Amino acid sequence: MQQNVDDQAHWRVRMLPKDLGVALVVLVALGLALLLRGQVEGSMRQFQATDTPLRLAYPATWRNASSLQDVLLKVENPLTRATFKTTLTVESRELDPAAVPPLQELVNRRIEQRSSLIGYHFLASNPARVDEMDAMQIEYAYVVQPIDEPRRPSLPVVVHAREYVIGAGERSYYITLAAPADEFAGASATLDQIIGSARLRP
Repeated sequence: MQQNVDDQAHWRVRMLPKDLGVALVVLVALGLALLLRGQVEGSMRQFQATDTPLRLAYPATWRNASSLQDVLLKVENPLTRATFKTTLTVESRELDPAAVPPLQELVNRRIEQRSSLIGYHFLASNPARVDEMDAMQIEYAYVVQPIDEPRRPSLPVVVHAREYVIGAGERSYYITLAAPADEFAGASATLDQIIGSARLRP
């Protein structure tokens, strides 16, 4: 009996370096996986508009999204948990060079346009700067039904949007991020990065 106990103890001591080695390999593999994930999720893709000097960077994991509107860029985050995906939309409009409206008028027009959204609720308006140019940041909420198919169960989603309205000489820009309300905080931090990368001059 004593011999069996001694043999088991000896076997455990002999196997200890191998167990530690396996644990070390697993930890290194997990560390590398997390590092790779961070690099992939943190990498940005450059966007350059064709007819305007606008350029900016957005997360490389986001994919193109279809749009019924005339937009420069529309991309969405496929990893959004809700049926409504976090979306970045960039629009531009030419202004009459003989009568360029003030920034506040552009903002008022935009708020009036957005008020047609279902369940629209204005939240805030604050001055901002984008590429050293005057801008206005507006926030609002609305409701969407992402899956509009008969008899397919789908709850409406409350969307929180943050939008930059920028007057740049004879052109205006609208950079909008819309996300499900419960994911807005993280999406808003991503928008800060996008706005920080935006360039509106040649």
